[in-house]
Amino acid sequence: MTAICWRLGAAVLALFTATCGSAFAQKKYDPGASDTEIRIGNIMPYSGPASAYGVIGKTEEAYFRKINAEGGINGRKITFISYDDGYSPPKAVEQARKLVESDGVLLIFNSLGTPSNVAIQKYMNDKQVPQLFVASGATKWNNPKDFPWTMGWQPSYQNEARIYAKYLIKEKPDARIGVLYQNDDFGKDYLKGLKDGFGAKSSMIVAEQSYETSEPTVDNQVVKLKASGADVFISITTPKFAAQAIKKIAEFNWKPLQIVANVSSSVGGVMKPAGYENAQGILSAAFDKDGTDPQWDNDPGMKNFAAFLAKYYPDGNKSDGTLIYGYGAAQTMVKVLQMCGDDLTRTNVMKQAASLKDFVPDTLLSGIKINTSATDFAPIEQLQLMRFKGEKWELFGDIIRGDPGH
Repeated sequence: MTAICWRLGAAVLALFTATCGSAFAQKKYDPGASDTEIRIGNIMPYSGPASAYGVIGKTEEAYFRKINAEGGINGRKITFISYDDGYSPPKAVEQARKLVESDGVLLIFNSLGTPSNVAIQKYMNDKQVPQLFVASGATKWNNPKDFPWTMGWQPSYQNEARIYAKYLIKEKPDARIGVLYQNDDFGKDYLKGLKDGFGAKSSMIVAEQSYETSEPTVDNQVVKLKASGADVFISITTPKFAAQAIKKIAEFNWKPLQIVANVSSSVGGVMKPAGYENAQGILSAAFDKDGTDPQWDNDPGMKNFAAFLAKYYPDGNKSDGTLIYGYGAAQTMVKVLQMCGDDLTRTNVMKQAASLKDFVPDTLLSGIKINTSATDFAPIEQLQLMRFKGEKWELFGDIIRGDPGH
């Protein structure tokens, strides 16, 4: 009898220990996470020369509200704390410190701008806080060996630029190319990709003009590029300056083939302000769908996007491609947090972010999928060329990669 009681007691104790142990083992938290909350930080240029991108932050805030209204992530609600840095690197550093040290966020998500993210990259990695899905296509976000806490989201600027170089070598081999670029890490990264893409034919670039984001206009730079005799104009610019350049080229009655960087291809944010009549025939490349294109009217993903806008962000301009961008990035962030389960440590967040397999947000072009690994921190690596016609972009050609060897 005693032995039976002892065995029974031991079994109960073992069961209790196993049950409690597994319950406690399942839940792991770092600062910014708890049974009820996940705190996410973000830095956006709501003011300053890149303020057109501010709607990305507003879209993400609205998307997380949608997720919370639907019960959150594994029962936890997202608290999204987004600050303005005015596209100023010193301000970005100040805001990153505030988010990590005062607000106690689990991670910083999709903060915008190459210069701002370069400024906080060392700090984030020293603190071992995820700098996740950076809103910039700089190549340096894909360096897991030296910066294991930083990961990009969109295709790299160098890959995109190589795609344009390949296109021009094939379709316009005698081109005389003038390049307008932003004089910072964004512009220089893109310019490097362009020159790498042309390789031995880099002499096709006959003129380069840079501008500072503090300048009111790029009129002088456009004048000089026209005077160079260029018949191709490549615009490595943010939205305000992209629209200015398109307008100025039309005023001069200059007729070069124009290529605009993906980051400034928004119909509502760039093409419409520049004047649809001035934007005809411009080339760019895309990885996500265009909210104004009727070909997506019956697309399930874009139906989800439209329903989201109607309910959670009714002021959002469907023709502004930056909303599509913010939605896709937020959806990717939610996927990673869902994959984390009850292990909401910063280490596990990065582990899951580096374990995405064929994930397709609602807004990505058909055939483009998100894949990451411990050695590949570049989630989206494919693009498709497009040409502006009427009031929308028309896709053409195949889904392509611009990295060397493809």
